[in-house]
Amino acid sequence: MKKKLILDVDTGVDDAQAIMVALADPDVEILGITCCHGNTSLENVLQNTLRVLKVCHRLDIPVYCGCAKPLLARKQHAGHYHGEDGLGDVPDPDAPGLELLQEEKAAQALIVMVKENPGEVTLVATAPLTNLAVAVQLDPSISTKLKALYIMGGNTESRGNISVCGEFNFAVDPEAAYIVLERYSCPTYITTWEFSCKSSLPWSFCEEWLGQNTEKAAFMKQISNLSMMRAQSQDYQEETTAGNGFISCDSYAVAAAIDDTFITESDKVAVTVELEGTYTRGMMVLDYMELLQKKHKVSIMKKVDLEKLKQMFMNSLK
Repeated sequence: MKKKLILDVDTGVDDAQAIMVALADPDVEILGITCCHGNTSLENVLQNTLRVLKVCHRLDIPVYCGCAKPLLARKQHAGHYHGEDGLGDVPDPDAPGLELLQEEKAAQALIVMVKENPGEVTLVATAPLTNLAVAVQLDPSISTKLKALYIMGGNTESRGNISVCGEFNFAVDPEAAYIVLERYSCPTYITTWEFSCKSSLPWSFCEEWLGQNTEKAAFMKQISNLSMMRAQSQDYQEETTAGNGFISCDSYAVAAAIDDTFITESDKVAVTVELEGTYTRGMMVLDYMELLQKKHKVSIMKKVDLEKLKQMFMNSLK
């Protein structure tokens, strides 16, 4: 029986990599892809998602338009890293049109897909959590009907990548992250910023991965060029503590959702999100002392099987 996934994305380069990993697995069925603001504007995210599906010959997968801005926070994007368009600023004049989008909006589509497959759907969120927050407010029962939730976001050591202490996906919409971590009660797994930095892939592997003689590899090499140049800069390596390696943040969450044995070490702890701090707004808070008295605890990834990730990456571009 195939694993049923829903991907909630803000398609920049790392989302594209994660989507292609999921598409390449024969044991995975992607029920739909919901799109959210984040790495770039919502319109670009929608266009980028369709571009990825086109190169993978999977435009049959439904794509849904979600939230264009955070619940309360000021809108922010990550054009400095992924490119202003989210995919390395290499536009495709033959990109699919937005008329291919589903009429139903993302939050409503999430609710319907989960209700139609109770206990079977794994939701992977690699964007700001705005769509998920709206969905659970429209239908609080959605969290009890999910099989599991995998999130790329948050931090464990107060290292920020968009603010002093804030990881991008959580800091871009702190209220949404807070709502999701308070109201989703299904098994929850989080791949954080610091974990991603410590789990980088060697540049030598990236050359092999992108050097495959396929249409998909040519596409990935083209869209990844800008972010890889940025990632190889000395400032970025020092900033991320990644050492001499490449980070594909969103791919860790997708890989864990696909393969139960991918995570080799994790911590289980209650978490929340700081909403008011001058320097810490958007920071994920880990309650090891159990002062919050929360019943629901999440699994924080600490170590994974990178050899499995490498194989998934290689397969994704074949």
